[in-house]
Amino acid sequence: MASPGDLSRTGVRQRPFAAPPGMELSDLASDSVIVCDEGGIVRYWNAASEGLYGWPAMAVIGQDISAVCARDPLDADHHRALLREGRWEGVVRRRTLAGREVAVAVRQIVRRGAAGALLDIVEYGRDVGEPSQAAGLRMDAELQGSLAACWELDLSAAQPLLQTIGRLDGPDPPAEAGPHPHWMDELLAAARITAVNDRAVRMFGAHAGLEQMLGQSVGAFWPAESRAVLATLLASVATDRARLETRKVVSSGAIRDPLIRVWHAGEPRPPGTVFVTLSGAAPDDRTSWELQASEERYRQLIQYLPTALWQVDSRRAGEVFDQLKADGIRDIAAHLDENPGLVEAAKDAVRVTEANRDAVSLFRAANAADLVRPVRYLFEATPGLARRVMIAHFEGRRNLIEETKILAFDGTVIDVLFTVTYPVRPEQLDTTFITMQDISERLNTEEQLRQLQTNFAHAGRIATLGELATSIAHEINQPLAAIVTNGETSLRWLARPEPNTEKVTQLTARMVTSARRASDIIHRIRGMAAKHEPEKRLIDLNEVAEEALLFIRHDIDSKAIALSKAFGPGLPRVMGDRIQLQQVIINLLVNSVQAIAQTGQSARRIDIRTSIDDKGAVVFSALDNGPGVAAAHLEHIFDSFFSTKDSGIGIGLAICQSIIAAHGGSIAGANRPDGGAHFRFTLPVPAAIGC
Repeated sequence: MASPGDLSRTGVRQRPFAAPPGMELSDLASDSVIVCDEGGIVRYWNAASEGLYGWPAMAVIGQDISAVCARDPLDADHHRALLREGRWEGVVRRRTLAGREVAVAVRQIVRRGAAGALLDIVEYGRDVGEPSQAAGLRMDAELQGSLAACWELDLSAAQPLLQTIGRLDGPDPPAEAGPHPHWMDELLAAARITAVNDRAVRMFGAHAGLEQMLGQSVGAFWPAESRAVLATLLASVATDRARLETRKVVSSGAIRDPLIRVWHAGEPRPPGTVFVTLSGAAPDDRTSWELQASEERYRQLIQYLPTALWQVDSRRAGEVFDQLKADGIRDIAAHLDENPGLVEAAKDAVRVTEANRDAVSLFRAANAADLVRPVRYLFEATPGLARRVMIAHFEGRRNLIEETKILAFDGTVIDVLFTVTYPVRPEQLDTTFITMQDISERLNTEEQLRQLQTNFAHAGRIATLGELATSIAHEINQPLAAIVTNGETSLRWLARPEPNTEKVTQLTARMVTSARRASDIIHRIRGMAAKHEPEKRLIDLNEVAEEALLFIRHDIDSKAIALSKAFGPGLPRVMGDRIQLQQVIINLLVNSVQAIAQTGQSARRIDIRTSIDDKGAVVFSALDNGPGVAAAHLEHIFDSFFSTKDSGIGIGLAICQSIIAAHGGSIAGANRPDGGAHFRFTLPVPAAIGC
């Protein structure tokens, strides 16, 4: 017949279990040490276990522990809690080989491999006497072994408030109107965390670590839906209305059927110290190892994201918003304008709970701990951003994205793309994500590009002025010639025996007019030739077109080209740079003049028009009866350095396109059905202007 050490609980003969590595020293321990597999089969049984239960190791190893020495099988809740949490402490009832029942205080620990697979369950136990004598110990053990988040709080800073509450009559602290009396917030703000267990950190730390929770207000981490209950229980215990207070509350989200317990810590803790537990069933069946592994993967993902990321506990802001909505506030922007203190308070109440490596680098911080604090530092460079973040949160938006600036800890101002992602129910409402991307290099590149475009456009204007040198000289020579003629005539009138002062006055007035005309021409030329940053203002396109014609009218007249104008009356003004838009119009007209001059035909014509299209945009068109554009060239005419002229450098139309694009418009060229070319550009009308 097989010995117990050779049989499994199914009766199948097996090779005897060997002691797990490192267990030999446990034979010398005074406490019982038992190792079982996940199914409860004993793998190790030390000498103290033999003394406690009377069962020899050779008779127990390989057997189910519940069949050998437990009066009742391990209950399902106990086993699930053990696998989920990774450890359990409590009192179990066992029977000895002689049949006597003993109460044993045990500590059970789950050991897992690197991949998370369960290796075994190690139990340490000691005799606490008869089961009837262990009732009180069992209550404490159940409290410790349940899914309880445990807090040690220091209420010494709340003593003045507690004394006020204690002087009032009635079994409960005073209640003011509304669900959250003012004294409750004061009490929770004064209650400082001096110690917490792992469960409290994991479930309610809002991604903060133990170090970030110690010394903080319990109100910053306690579930919002039971904050008023906690304040009431703390006040009751701290004012000696009760030694122990217990109350069930609504679900906290982290656990089901939560139960709050509050009691005095007693000696040797300092006066004013209380213990608080929040216990209940876990929301899912994941084990402690699985939760830790999931959190570790999550943290690794956050840390190695290639962008600066902050996790922010936004519960306090959510509570304030809920109260405002309950009070009938709908226009949050107007409310914040009337109560700017709310924004300032939110900067201190809303806290960063975690920041990744890129966030540390972006702010030039020493480590992540420097960033785990109230969010005020995020808005130092742009104070108005905090208000916009609050408005977006209140309005229930999912995201807020804008370009802004931040002030790093070394005083550097950095341009960033700032993004907030808000939680929505049923998601965890304690986590708002903020990301920032350093766009300084991008903005610098864009500025360099704008500078290159400005230089490009300036070079184009200089080239165009060179082509219009004859016209410009003619335009200037006309008033100069008039000045000379009128001056010479004035001298002759003055040289007469009886000077005609009236005639000289008339001639002098003409000279002044001609001088002003020459000055205006030079001013326009200097404007075209000068290098300047684009300056957009509301302008009338008809006026811009008229000014542009002054540069090229002589070329048009000298080449016997008929010019017709059809300017739309009452055009809405557009936002644009006057010099740049003149440059576009001049370039288009110069191209038409040069194209027509190449044909040798006698009937030459250019039509220019302004109008409004069906989308409300302002349109400028230049049409000619020249040879048009070769079909093969049409798709390349706006390419840089593409030209169909032997002496052309191909930048005119490319500059036109870049200028119009910078103004938010579009430009196109096509051939007319009856011959010639048609170039057309459109400019949007600002929404506030309309038609």
